[in-house]
Amino acid sequence: MNIEKIKTFGELKKAGYEPKSIKEELRRNLLQKIMKKEAPFVGIHGYELTVIPELERAILSKHNINLLGLRGQAKTRLARQMIGLLDEYVPVVEGSEINDDPFSPISRYAKNLMHDKGDDTPISWLHRNDRFSEKLATPDVTVADLIGDVDPIKAANLKLTYADDRVIHFGMIPRSNRCIFVINELPDLQPRIQVALFNILQEGDIQIRGFAVRLPLDIQFVFTANPEDYTNRGSIVTPLKDRIGSQILTHYPEDIKTARTITEQETTEAVKAKSNIYVPELAKDILEQISFEARENDFIDAKSGVSARLSITAFENLLSTAERRALQNGEEKATVRLGDFIGVIPSITGKIELVYEGEQEGVSQVAQQLIVDAVNTTFKERFPKIEKLTKEGDPDPYAEIVAWFFEENDFELLDSYSDEEYKNELDRIIPLQQLIEKYQPETSKKDSYFLKELILWALAENKKLSKFSLGNGLHFKDMYGSYISGL
Repeated sequence: MNIEKIKTFGELKKAGYEPKSIKEELRRNLLQKIMKKEAPFVGIHGYELTVIPELERAILSKHNINLLGLRGQAKTRLARQMIGLLDEYVPVVEGSEINDDPFSPISRYAKNLMHDKGDDTPISWLHRNDRFSEKLATPDVTVADLIGDVDPIKAANLKLTYADDRVIHFGMIPRSNRCIFVINELPDLQPRIQVALFNILQEGDIQIRGFAVRLPLDIQFVFTANPEDYTNRGSIVTPLKDRIGSQILTHYPEDIKTARTITEQETTEAVKAKSNIYVPELAKDILEQISFEARENDFIDAKSGVSARLSITAFENLLSTAERRALQNGEEKATVRLGDFIGVIPSITGKIELVYEGEQEGVSQVAQQLIVDAVNTTFKERFPKIEKLTKEGDPDPYAEIVAWFFEENDFELLDSYSDEEYKNELDRIIPLQQLIEKYQPETSKKDSYFLKELILWALAENKKLSKFSLGNGLHFKDMYGSYISGL
């Protein structure tokens, strides 16, 4: 059907156009995608067996939907991707404020126009991208914003009294007729405003300043919300929840691989812009592990959640830390080091909400501890456990490294080191390379230096070595060597 040539209601009928409600439209297009084995939601990872099937079932059931989950769980992205399930164009009565369907007009303007012109009623075409409206629920949102109010300027211009319903100025919801309408953070909406949504969801009745207006609006509602018990932000009133067909629980990535896929997808532009920075695979795993550690940390409020945006912004800062060092050293290329993770702390501190004990500890200290915990977890997955004490005769995989520090008793990794200086310094510790060859033989030469630094950090955190911050780098030494040497 060449829709550009159809300009009137009569032409539309002759073309055999069949009107559909938006929920039927979404259902039919989803069915087609499922039969063709096409993915209706792309770029959303970790939900393939959980959230997406539930969302598809809700659409097939023609339900209004509430996506319930902590921040940074792609709730709004899921809602926006529903646009792809709409028809490319739908006809509307030209000039209508509320996207009237010419086959069933609901506004006085459209009804009067069609009564006067009949089949000559002009129509226009609304693209799917223009059929999405979004409102962030805040305490200052009013019924007038969402539903509408009497417009005194319109009354004066049209010389009408306030008793005439033509003085009504429609709010966001009526103007989203035949569209997807999203209300983000629904619990933040005042209860009296939530009450105003009851009849719209169920019966299509609205009241504006005493006008009982019957508007059978055709809207696909999608709400997003954090769990109701999160601090004192409020909750969804029970009668409103009862009118929402499906409530779908979202969640964070369940494994490092999925989390990495999300971060890589969202940082594509940053990686392109800094293509001279090499990031070892192990560094990417540690970066994601920080978020996993944060979600289990006793100092962080679990009800608040730890957004996936933490990993995304942390990765961008990690690249920038290495880039800055390369510029200072006059180098064209650089490799991310474990010491560069100090640069991701600002990405952590703004994205975690601490409990009382965490506030006493300090947000920066908690952020540093998360990095250390991530290093330890990653280390334990790749190397034998570091025993505090070993029995006589039992092999200690780390004895030779500790012995090297006992003999040398001085080792620094400065932030200002060039890549060559950094590698030369780590190559001094020969037992490190031997340990890697034994337990991680598949590690490439390029990635081995990051792994060497990881081993040193892990030994320091497990009291085999001591680690001191120099402000511009780290100083490692044997725990007791300096004391014994002094004696």
